[in-house]
Amino acid sequence: MQPVLIAGPVSWNLLIHVGELPPARPHTVFAEWHHEAIGGTSAGKALNLARLGVPVTLATVLGDDEPGRRIATGLAGAGIEVLAAPSENGSERHTNLMDSHGRRLSIYLTLPVAAEPVAVPAETLAAAAVVVADLAEHTRPVLRAARAAGKEIWCDLHDYDGKSEFHREFAETADCVFLSSERLADPEAFLRERIAAGARLAVCTSDAEGAIALERGGDVVKVPAERVDEVVDTNGAGDAFFAGFLAAHLRGEALPECLRQAARAGAAAVRSRELASAELTPALLAAGS
Repeated sequence: MQPVLIAGPVSWNLLIHVGELPPARPHTVFAEWHHEAIGGTSAGKALNLARLGVPVTLATVLGDDEPGRRIATGLAGAGIEVLAAPSENGSERHTNLMDSHGRRLSIYLTLPVAAEPVAVPAETLAAAAVVVADLAEHTRPVLRAARAAGKEIWCDLHDYDGKSEFHREFAETADCVFLSSERLADPEAFLRERIAAGARLAVCTSDAEGAIALERGGDVVKVPAERVDEVVDTNGAGDAFFAGFLAAHLRGEALPECLRQAARAGAAAVRSRELASAELTPALLAAGS
């Protein structure tokens, strides 16, 4: 498999599962269960890609602290090469409240400030088949270097509304755009806008409704979501979907099959407490193809 370079955030997360997200009033809530784990959208993509046999380099920001050491150890243990710029204020940390419906309240405990720009060696950038630029200020130098080098850039815009200034550079630079339909009035129209603006591929997910995608010169392709009988944890499902799609693309699969394998990867993620499910394998994604 060709290597992938990912630039973006990683974190150390405390995940607390409750029956319902608590209302905004003083009261006591008992957790159903909780655990600590690596988090962050770039870590999620990297861990899922590594499980699918894709060589990954992850450029990020880490503090010289215990959470940073836990993150670095976990990523290295998965075979991921980490290029970490130092943080002025410690590693990124979140507390996520999750309810039984899969809804999440994410509380940022620390948002790291890079003490110096995230740097990627020229040979690493040159070797990457794809550069994934995730949403973070410290990602912008890598995004610009990738564009200057003529690399294919993939961006996950998450819940972009089509207007946010923070997202604009990522949306307008990317060759391949992914996002959720959460804040879009007309997802298909948005995909067509991105293709008309120069993107090669645009993909939109809609949770249980599945996903739609459009390639330049093609028609809109739709796939249903994979059925999941028991949802354990929805954290990282979108990153697993992205990774499943990218891994299938790197193996030369056509758009409909990339979407189907992405849906299977997302389903595997919600059946697991971890960002990358232990059941995730290329064979699992290819099953039923």
